[in-house]
Amino acid sequence: MSKKFPNLFSPAKIGNLTLKNRIIKAPQSSGMSNIDGSVTERLVRYYRDQAAGGAAMIIVEYAYIDDIGSKSAHCHLGISNNEHIPGLAWLAENIREQGSIPAIQIEHCGRQKFLGTQPICAPSEIPWPKLWNQYGVQAVPHALTIEEIQDIVHAFGDAALRAKTAGFELVEIHGAHGYLLTNFFSPTTNRRNDLYGGSLENRMRIYLEVYRDIRKKVGPDFPVTIRLSGTDYEPDGFGIEDTIALAKALESEGIDALHISGGDHHTMIHQVSPMSMSICHNTWAAEAIKKEVKIPVIASGSITLPEYAEEIISSKKGDFVGLGRPLWADPEWPLKASEDRPEDIRPCIRCNEGCLERSFFLYKAVTCGLNPVISREGELKLKPASKVKNIAVIGAGPAGMEAARVCKLRGHNVTIFEEKKTKGGLAVEAAVPEFKADIRPLTKYQITAIEKLGIPVVNKQATEADLKDFDSVICATGSTPVKPCIPGTDKKIVADALDILNKTVKPGKNIVVIGGGLVGSETALHLSENGHDVTLVEMLPQIMNDVAVTDLLAYTERISKTNMRVLTSTRLVEVIDDGVIVESKGCTKKLPADTVVLALGLKSRQSLYDSLVQKGKEAYLIGDAVKPGKIMDAFHTAYRIGLKI
Repeated sequence: MSKKFPNLFSPAKIGNLTLKNRIIKAPQSSGMSNIDGSVTERLVRYYRDQAAGGAAMIIVEYAYIDDIGSKSAHCHLGISNNEHIPGLAWLAENIREQGSIPAIQIEHCGRQKFLGTQPICAPSEIPWPKLWNQYGVQAVPHALTIEEIQDIVHAFGDAALRAKTAGFELVEIHGAHGYLLTNFFSPTTNRRNDLYGGSLENRMRIYLEVYRDIRKKVGPDFPVTIRLSGTDYEPDGFGIEDTIALAKALESEGIDALHISGGDHHTMIHQVSPMSMSICHNTWAAEAIKKEVKIPVIASGSITLPEYAEEIISSKKGDFVGLGRPLWADPEWPLKASEDRPEDIRPCIRCNEGCLERSFFLYKAVTCGLNPVISREGELKLKPASKVKNIAVIGAGPAGMEAARVCKLRGHNVTIFEEKKTKGGLAVEAAVPEFKADIRPLTKYQITAIEKLGIPVVNKQATEADLKDFDSVICATGSTPVKPCIPGTDKKIVADALDILNKTVKPGKNIVVIGGGLVGSETALHLSENGHDVTLVEMLPQIMNDVAVTDLLAYTERISKTNMRVLTSTRLVEVIDDGVIVESKGCTKKLPADTVVLALGLKSRQSLYDSLVQKGKEAYLIGDAVKPGKIMDAFHTAYRIGLKI
């Protein structure tokens, strides 16, 4: 029993199932099935690793229930016909063999069909805005007839029976996140005037019919749960009061547990919340519903650390926690927490780069920004090095520390050289704004890993002489700010964004930030939220062109709540003693400023690497030293080089 997290690692029941702890792997689409929805070996390897990490239950990703219009995404798992059962049985058995209870979520996508192909079915002819922008009239859903609704109800029941037949021990109905059932529940998407529209009773009708059909087919004792959004966060959508009424109605019907999340794909920052949003983002909804029902409630969404999960259970905000992205960042999250080793957990930073921006949104299998092994289980496993080498790693930023960790675990002798007094590289500056606080536990985890592995850190700028006795050198030398050739940028009122963030320079009250990329936008927002008068200047038509879509949505919302001014299509001409001269559409004007902050990009530091290679030394580039990028680039390049040497 964990001493640090006693409530999190106490057993509890859902229906007739006893779960060994309160941790449930939340369902997340992976894009690892075959095109016909059948199970692949890749999918089995992935879930086998997830189950081995210590979660009490694995809820397998949503599986589509029919072959008409329920399939949502590329390589989407299917449960629509009996030919899916052999693969699903193989999957369930592998999960069970690792000591976790196999469960599966079943769904109909409704109007949220990522593939954009007809048929698209919904209660009303109201398209998903993103799909409309992408496909136009092709995105308009067909308004379901009563007969078609009943066919879908029966398809849910048939799919649940297939899940039971395949050996899953629990079925979860997907009634959240803007898929078909919420299309009926939300006034935003339901404009019907029949039995399935209008009143709350009518809008929740399909939920009850689906549950009854499932219960009739799987029997009275088979556990059935449902995932609900506490609210869809739409201005004309449904609120927590409606969801509480639905939860109580489902409880009276006999549902075994309620899995509470929030949002839909139109309001996705509330569903897959980025780091600028609150932690445990939808726990408030789980808490509100738990006060009104007696059945177990699963809280989910941005529960990144064990202490958050323990607090949720101990304060009775939820009976279980559903973890999605955190188990991608570290599948052994439950195991490490149970052994009172939370410092060894690689924490999810909610960057949404690996799991969404660079994978799922591009019709690829998911990965994780911090864990390249996700979707590559069995292929990128750490193995002992065939020959032990003495390796020098230059730089103790995210890339350098990850490369050092991987090389040390493979048996190499590793030494880190770091010219700064602190470890963490640019992640230290990146984590200064409170809306990027998720990065702080990650840096702490990396430093702890280096210390526990006994990797020495030499605090000096490495020279070629220092490196002569090493077999290999990994250059994680990072990047440095670009210095523009613009008049006046050498004046005293000018500072680089990094110097503002690391407090080398104290900014004045009135600030102009030049450069509206990620660093500039975040620095400007940070200063504005801390009481400065800020103007952000960007020469392109839009700021934040290099950020994940969830960050763009969240930052845009935050900026709208400040007094920050944003000038796009505007170019810096000159810095003067009391401000800047900018040009837009052929006209110049002065912007007064006490401090001018430059955020005009970064350039790689490769001089040491170039010199070493020129002299025949085995050397490698990783992280920003390859090309200025994000934390995902640091971790992925470092891990792969660590495997290669």
